[in-house]
Amino acid sequence: MYRQVTLALAFLSCLSLHSNAHEMTPTYPTLKSSYIDGVHVTKMKLFNRREGIEYYSIQVYTDDWKPLPFASTSKVIQVKHNKRKLFDVYIRSNDLDKAVYICTESKVFKSNKQATLVSSRICSKIKKTQ
Repeated sequence: MYRQVTLALAFLSCLSLHSNAHEMTPTYPTLKSSYIDGVHVTKMKLFNRREGIEYYSIQVYTDDWKPLPFASTSKVIQVKHNKRKLFDVYIRSNDLDKAVYICTESKVFKSNKQATLVSSRICSKIKKTQ
């Protein structure tokens, strides 16, 4: 009986923990033609829940996690704690069949006074249109 109560308390304590990561939406972005010929675009939104982190890098990957060329206003964006940032990702039309993931990764700097060295990566899977 004691063991069951201990396991139940351990499970409940895990549920009460909150996650300190960032969020990116939409989960399944759709690429649309942009105003530039031969280029498609999608609009992404990043929300920063991490207190000690303000910078995030943007990357586009293939199905086997190889980086693809893309354009955005910046490859590294600054998002303050509990703030949102909208950004556009531009991908060449020739690369549409290869592009699978749009990811953001938190950047931890050595000068950061926080003890954490955990970097988080969030990816959205590009929705393929027929």
